[in-house]
Amino acid sequence: MSTDITSMDDLPTADFYAYESLLPDEERKILLKARDLVRDGIRPLVRDSWAEGELPAELIDALRGSGLSALAYEGYGEHPGAVSHLLGGMLALELSRTDASVATFFGVHDGLAFASIHHGGSQEQRDRWLPRMATMDTIGAFALTEPEGGSDVAAGMRTTARREGDTWVLDGAKKWIGNATFADVVVVWARDVEDDQVKGFVVEKGTAGFEPVKIEGKIALRIVQNAEITLTGVRVPEANRLQNVDSFRDVAEILRMTRSGVAWQSLGLMIGAYELALDYAKERVAFGRPIARFQLVQDLLVKSLGNITACWGMLVQLARLQDAGVFQDEHSSLAKAFVTARMREVVAWCREIFGGNGILLDHDIARFFADSEALYSYEGTREMNTLIVGKAITGQSAFV
Repeated sequence: MSTDITSMDDLPTADFYAYESLLPDEERKILLKARDLVRDGIRPLVRDSWAEGELPAELIDALRGSGLSALAYEGYGEHPGAVSHLLGGMLALELSRTDASVATFFGVHDGLAFASIHHGGSQEQRDRWLPRMATMDTIGAFALTEPEGGSDVAAGMRTTARREGDTWVLDGAKKWIGNATFADVVVVWARDVEDDQVKGFVVEKGTAGFEPVKIEGKIALRIVQNAEITLTGVRVPEANRLQNVDSFRDVAEILRMTRSGVAWQSLGLMIGAYELALDYAKERVAFGRPIARFQLVQDLLVKSLGNITACWGMLVQLARLQDAGVFQDEHSSLAKAFVTARMREVVAWCREIFGGNGILLDHDIARFFADSEALYSYEGTREMNTLIVGKAITGQSAFV
């Protein structure tokens, strides 16, 4: 491990306790490569893309050529073995530090969609789809949430699957499905009408009856191409049903793994907001001096850094639990609930430092402020994750 700290000079300003030094040297090289990619290939694109609500091909191309996809899965990414959860988290942080939409696009493909096939599919299915998903020549999406069902979708999933010989017929609707307007494969979750259990199906682009429509008018994650999907008699072969998924418990296992990724994204978002505010405070002059010299501005910056440092420590330990194979639902739920709440505080304090300029897209902080609301809500609301932790610590379920 690269734990001998001889200088803080090559660490990000927000890494006040040198958490990056916990990465082995080889993994830190991967992180630095990602940082260069984000700076040179992604950051120049995000402001205009966010304003226009579009995901440019150049942005996907930058990620496609990065070698960052599938690093968490042994045998698929460019790294000889699966990287640590700590590096995986810091890579999510690095993307979100520049733009949460980019991190979300990547997380949907590399996390939710890839993980669904990797953990829920047969070896034949993994061999069929995952190599091209690892190179991002095939882009994936994950369709769980429904127009009338969010956190309660497990108990009230309305999308149905009906078997006819070697074919399944899917009917229903999904909403808020990232990447779905252009994805090559979409993992659709549906309730089997025969046994009332949730099953997973890989629906390939162009399948008849599968109609994704882009959701317009979003004030957050505007680069993410979210869709509302209508499924009308969508016929999927048995060969496209995920063979190792038998119930919603298997879906929950995938969500448990990816929920911690949202916590890392949220940490990245608050770091990005803090860095913008710190730079602005040093440059903005009021009453004849930089506002960084004002006590109240320093108070906002220090409170922000405190939240960042505390959340980073929590997520480092969560990654250690994941690497040890002992983490549970409640661990990722506490991280998601706590970190997103602290993120909300930080982006509000950082936007405040900008004053009136804080609502202008030209200064980027408005983008971070808006995007924080989406991260606060998705992958389980704070309330739902609180109840998961509450059940774990009291032994009593408060779910209705």
